[in-house]
Amino acid sequence: MKYSKATNYALHTMLFLVAHTPDKPVGVQQLAERQNVSPTYLSKILTKLVKAGLIESASGANGGYRLRRKQEEISFLDIIHAIEGTASLFDCTLDHPSECLIQQEMVKAEGQMEDYLRGKMMSELADKMRSWH
Repeated sequence: MKYSKATNYALHTMLFLVAHTPDKPVGVQQLAERQNVSPTYLSKILTKLVKAGLIESASGANGGYRLRRKQEEISFLDIIHAIEGTASLFDCTLDHPSECLIQQEMVKAEGQMEDYLRGKMMSELADKMRSWH
């Protein structure tokens, strides 16, 4: 399964915020440098995460982005949905009745994957990351 670069940057940015600076705002420049990506591009991703209520932006000299939700409540699926939306990844394009057996299986598989990602919390990964250092 493939997901967009934007989702990849969002997941890595959120992991950094959860693991290193849950309460302290981090500037877009610092976040962009960590991933070697343009601050302008990352700003668009951060805006989606703000709209989803996962992070908040603080302006001013010590401004930047920080978690809005408790880190234990942020799942992989929350971040993926913030960037990709909630539409199904699989949609049968063949012209036949809606009870397509192939699509039914793909939707079932997608549901199982979403259940897994819904249960996988960023804080779990952050804990693993901290134990490596």
